[in-house]
Amino acid sequence: MNCFEEDVPMPLSPMADYFSSSLINVFVLCVVESEIPIDESKFQPLLKNKLLPICSRFSSIMVTDKNGKKVWKQVDVNPEDHIKIPKFASTNGTLKLYDECLDEYMSKIAMEQLREDKPLWEVHIFNYPTTKAAGTIVVKLHHALGDGYSFMATFLSITQSADNPSLPIKLPSSKSVESTSTKGIGKRLSQTASVVFKSAFDFGWSFMKSSVMPDEQTPLRSGHEDVGFRPMSITNVSLSLDTIKEVKNKLKVSVNDVLVGAIFFGIQLYMKAKNQKSGTSESTALVLLNTRKIRAYKSAKEMHNDSEAPWGNRFHFMHVPIPMLTDKNELNPLEFVFEAKKKISRQRTSLAVPMTGVLLHLLNQIKGPQAATNYLYKTMNNASLSISHMVGPAEKVTLANHPIKGFYFMTVGLSQSITVTITSYMGHLRVGFGVEEGFIDEYQLKSCFETSLQQILEAAK
Repeated sequence: MNCFEEDVPMPLSPMADYFSSSLINVFVLCVVESEIPIDESKFQPLLKNKLLPICSRFSSIMVTDKNGKKVWKQVDVNPEDHIKIPKFASTNGTLKLYDECLDEYMSKIAMEQLREDKPLWEVHIFNYPTTKAAGTIVVKLHHALGDGYSFMATFLSITQSADNPSLPIKLPSSKSVESTSTKGIGKRLSQTASVVFKSAFDFGWSFMKSSVMPDEQTPLRSGHEDVGFRPMSITNVSLSLDTIKEVKNKLKVSVNDVLVGAIFFGIQLYMKAKNQKSGTSESTALVLLNTRKIRAYKSAKEMHNDSEAPWGNRFHFMHVPIPMLTDKNELNPLEFVFEAKKKISRQRTSLAVPMTGVLLHLLNQIKGPQAATNYLYKTMNNASLSISHMVGPAEKVTLANHPIKGFYFMTVGLSQSITVTITSYMGHLRVGFGVEEGFIDEYQLKSCFETSLQQILEAAK
């Protein structure tokens, strides 16, 4: 099943166009950890027989047509050209040494540009044992190919159930998110005047943040205009989903509220450690919102014919102010969770996000793609960080007969000093931190997040 007719050049979607410009060039790294050493010979057949048929964009390059518009053009693909296997001098290193090698390698490939004469994806096979896996597969994809929802659907389409490979994987869903959305619709209908007023205020505030009100420079935000093209360091934390759910149930909030609250508190602890005064600085997070009509996953095949969950880049950013650090909320970190819930719920029930989508569309139509790209770039550059969350399979899966121990993703190329990603898999959560190298201490930031989470868990008890 293809995304479009073969041999017919297809224009890029507006978001794909914005994310592949001289100002913004965004990629996604999908990190898959194998329980066993990787059999490299199994990946060419996997790519040829499973990945390429999913969507024509995986076998297309980005070119400019005679009218100056970017389009997708299908080409012949040799999977071998897309597989990279790094070799290191030491073949008998310690697990810690290979941890460092993997970190350095990921930082290296995060900054490398993909060749424009080939489809915009690569598979890197790090076939050395680390403290987390016997081998690691890193898939690099250009964001123009699709968003996290599209890529997760692709991952689910090329993996099998570890318990019974003959059965399809149960597609994960987010019922709580859907029910919240439904309640939001009912609330909008019953409180129209209030919603219109709040939406107008929220849209105006978001517009000002995106255009003339950048966050202050803090230990979290360098303010460098080229930060999206600077070297990035990546680290991550593994958490038990059951532990987070205990807090969720006690506080009557969502898992996402707990995690975002912990991220906000951890960020404030980090800024306080770096600069005592920065805790009172105004900082803003961009929380990514899936704009599809449903949030439960569809198979990659269904997505190409589904108007409710289509393939592509279907998301927008919500501006969420980060609570300042005060004596009250430092002593009671649960305040960060409640504030996260309040502010995210308000944005979800507001019309500010779709209004921003309309603004981008109008800019594109009236002034051209570059004007919309400039606005999106300033939106990201003026904020302090981005947060995105992907729900992965609850069951154990295999990839080319390799049992998967864990996986997570990281977005690279956003014009911010820090990007935070959250991925769930098999009862665990991975929180990833991608930071501007040399500006943010990723290990101290990780430690502050672990401290904040521990204090929230203790306070919830």
